[in-house]
Amino acid sequence: MDGGDMTLAFDLSALKALAAPGEAVTDARQWTSYVGVVSDAPTYEITNFTRQHRIRQDFFSGPQDRAESLTQIRDQFDTERYVLVAGPDAEPVDGSASAEDDSAVPAGWEVLAVADAAEAAGWALGDRSTTPASEPDREDWP
Repeated sequence: MDGGDMTLAFDLSALKALAAPGEAVTDARQWTSYVGVVSDAPTYEITNFTRQHRIRQDFFSGPQDRAESLTQIRDQFDTERYVLVAGPDAEPVDGSASAEDDSAVPAGWEVLAVADAAEAAGWALGDRSTTPASEPDREDWP
């Protein structure tokens, strides 16, 4: 995947859909200018998830509307492209709509479904409902 001068925002649910979210963000840093997380989840939930998976982010939205978050991110980070990796819940079920039709995304943002982003970047999708034994619980991490 070639992004160049790009701001990449992961929806928290998109990161949760990846088998190795920390590795995906580290990989994305190689071809983007800025990487972060957007979600309407409470701040502590975003912080806990990113700490547990050792994700360094340039921005996160906190508990606010996704459109508002994306607008603020675009105002703060000046890049040629703005791409949102949308979670599985934003993907079309019947094929009649696409993630790009999402009305919660302000103008200027491209939307890419997590499955499409994973395929293009070589990231594996996985079941994040449980923490694998090889991945220790990091709630004690500062």
